[in-house]
Amino acid sequence: SRRLANLITNILKMNKLENQQIFPEAQRYNLGEQLCECLLAFENTWEQKELGLDIQIEEDVLVEADRELLNLVWNNLFSNAMKFTPPCGRVAVRLETDNADAVVTVTDTGCGMSRETGQHIFEKFYQGDASHGTQGNGLGLALVKRVLELLDGDIRVTSRPGEGSTFLVTLLAAEEE
Repeated sequence: SRRLANLITNILKMNKLENQQIFPEAQRYNLGEQLCECLLAFENTWEQKELGLDIQIEEDVLVEADRELLNLVWNNLFSNAMKFTPPCGRVAVRLETDNADAVVTVTDTGCGMSRETGQHIFEKFYQGDASHGTQGNGLGLALVKRVLELLDGDIRVTSRPGEGSTFLVTLLAAEEE
C-alpha cells in the first residue's frame, strides 16, 4: 500500500508539472545547506549499507529557486545513488560554482548503466535496472528532469556498467547582494 501511495503521489506531481499547474516560487537561499539537510535524511540508509560518503560543498553558493521543488530533485538523486550502490560502496556529492552556475554532482559506485539505458532514464515509468523494480516506479528521474526544466536548470548523466553513475545538475547561481 505504501508503494501504491508513492506511485499515486508521483503521478499527481508529474501531471501538475507537465500541465504547468505548479508555479515555482523562487527564493534566495544557500544551496549547500539544502544539500546537507537532504543528505541527512538518508543517514539511516548510508549507515545500514556502510556507505562511504565524500562530501565537498563550496561555501556560500546561493541560488534563487523554488526550495521545495529542488528538495524533490536532491531527494531523488540521493535515494537512487544509495539504492544502486552496494554495501560498503561510496557516494560523492559535490557543489561548486562554474562562472554563473551552481554545479551539483552526485556520484555513486553502484551498478552503473549502459549508454542505451542512460538515454531513457528521464522518461516516465522507465526502469533500466529491473532488479530494483520493487523499490521504485520509474517516475523519480522524470520528475527531476521536469523540475529542472521549470527552473531553467539542466541535468546530465554519465555512467558505465559495473562502475557507477554521475549525475550533474546545473543551476543559475544567484548573484551576491
